[in-house]
Amino acid sequence: MSQPYDGAMFGDSVFLVFCNRFLAIWFGLFMAKVKGEEWKLNAPVWRYMVVSLSNVLATTCQYEALKYVSFPVQMLGKSFKMMPVMLWGIVISSKQYKAKEWGVALAVTWGVTQFLLTGPIASPSGENDDNTNNSIKGLLLLLLFLALDGITSPMQEKLFKEYGLSKYNQMLWVNLCSAIVSLITLLSTGTLFSALAFCGQHPALLRDAATLSIAQVSSQWFIYSQVKEFGAVVFAATMNVRQLFSIITSYVEYGHYITGLQVLSLCLVFGALFFKSYDGLMGSSSDRERQPLVDKSGPTTPPEVKEVLSQEHRL
Repeated sequence: MSQPYDGAMFGDSVFLVFCNRFLAIWFGLFMAKVKGEEWKLNAPVWRYMVVSLSNVLATTCQYEALKYVSFPVQMLGKSFKMMPVMLWGIVISSKQYKAKEWGVALAVTWGVTQFLLTGPIASPSGENDDNTNNSIKGLLLLLLFLALDGITSPMQEKLFKEYGLSKYNQMLWVNLCSAIVSLITLLSTGTLFSALAFCGQHPALLRDAATLSIAQVSSQWFIYSQVKEFGAVVFAATMNVRQLFSIITSYVEYGHYITGLQVLSLCLVFGALFFKSYDGLMGSSSDRERQPLVDKSGPTTPPEVKEVLSQEHRL
């Protein structure tokens, strides 16, 4: 989204969403068969469609934001989502959170806000444009992403709880609905054939889109496996390391400029996130969160695992 292909920029985010969801359909079908899980429709279609619409719109906003803000900003935005997810959890599922959880969420929110205010955040692709306007557009898209993404996870959790869906059953049908929504959007806006034409003119894009899709679908398998073998707290700690590593890699690879205050903001954000993980690993969290959460002898996924997995399903 931010790097040119032979001097031309690819601008159709929905096409990338469609590629990701199309591959995820086949992966979900394959894994459901391998795991012996039911692949038939076990919940009303409109339930899947609600999750699909919010998921497609959120992912599209996420990709579109990369036209206007840098990758580290987008990555931090995923940490910022803690507060919206908690608020939607209260509204949709009547959840309750401890003071310590609110403290971590506030520290992360404050750190992300300071990062945005104390240094450059514009995308490299917008260097010749009005960076201020571009940054505002990018931040608005990230806010929309956070709002939509905050709805997606609680709705997925309700599907798990109310209909007892397996992980791969929901993955199959949600991605099928998402692929249909994406395809209809591409056809109705007349961008499908232009996107395919761009791929024909610049084969490197198709390679990158395929790599992106494979990476995102594969990540779901690794997430499932890690939660199964090591528990939710280890999984959360791994995701924190992944975010920090991705941000550092982006700065090194693309030479983004970063200020001293932004470095301090990153330390605050990831300090709070690692504290949360450390606190869980050292015993504040329940034994259920620190132990393997899935019985290796069977394919059934209990509710506590479904809650963790549902929050990362959009990947």
